[in-house]
Amino acid sequence: MKITFFLVACVVHLCFLGVCQGGSLRKEFYRHSCPQAEDIINNKTQQHVSANPNLPAKLLRMHFHDCFVRGCDGSVLLNSTANNTAEKDAIPNLTLSGFDVIDDIKAAVEATCPQTVSCADIVALAARDAVSVQFNKTMWEVLTGRRDGTVSNSSEALANIPRPTFNFTQLKQSFASKDLNVHDLVVLSGAHTIGIGHCSSFSNRLYNFTGKGDQDPSLNTTYAAFLKTKCQSLSDTTTTVEMDPGSSTNFDSDYYPNLLQKKGLFQSDAALLTKDESTDIAKELVKQNKFFTEFAQSMKRMGAIQVLTGSAGEIRIKCSVVNS
Repeated sequence: MKITFFLVACVVHLCFLGVCQGGSLRKEFYRHSCPQAEDIINNKTQQHVSANPNLPAKLLRMHFHDCFVRGCDGSVLLNSTANNTAEKDAIPNLTLSGFDVIDDIKAAVEATCPQTVSCADIVALAARDAVSVQFNKTMWEVLTGRRDGTVSNSSEALANIPRPTFNFTQLKQSFASKDLNVHDLVVLSGAHTIGIGHCSSFSNRLYNFTGKGDQDPSLNTTYAAFLKTKCQSLSDTTTTVEMDPGSSTNFDSDYYPNLLQKKGLFQSDAALLTKDESTDIAKELVKQNKFFTEFAQSMKRMGAIQVLTGSAGEIRIKCSVVNS
């Protein structure tokens, strides 16, 4: 009995310190402290999306990259300092954008409820709200109560963010390290239905797959020929290509039929077809309603990775700098 009580006490203590896996997040966390918070974030996000239809993909990617490094703690928003290179200046994050949008939303929230709503929660809510604009309804539930981290290291971004060149084993390990399974991996890869990819992230598949000037044999040949008209050399670091040809701003399940036709843009997409388990999941997700249902559940799990709650971390006044 004493041992059981001790174990329970330890678990409670750890949760109080804010290291539980999403255990302290809840619905309407700001109901009393800032009841207008979610409406302010939603309205501001809608304004920005109406001006920039590419924003949903940018904010969704930002949320993903934030959660995979130190958990969903807003650490991706912090600027580098004289003594530290932050996550946002790591190679995987150099193409992230939308930081100005988060800053604008944060300023609006601060004007109403000073030092109450975390940047981490704003990133999670804005990503959801941006994708939801297309549907005029909320596409997944975001529990709130995250607090902001105070540490941001570029080396941790390099070590934790899955790369577009990863094979299936590497992807599975990366997701497992965040308590996400193969099903989450395939479902969350569906986010590639919106947004763009830089030629430099996949052109080796076109021109030098094994180091012998060859093309990736797993890539649809017609699609490869199309991509070569866009990315004309391995040295092209500026050109971008739609990840979902023809509908890169439309959130739907088109990623999966494209994938099954061997038209996944990145090696990490094609890797999903190298195992029966993940291929079978992809076949199920061709159905749009199925994809939306599963995506909502996986986003909720991703949004709970290693969150800081309770008295852990802080509520940043400005998202780009820790409080002094």
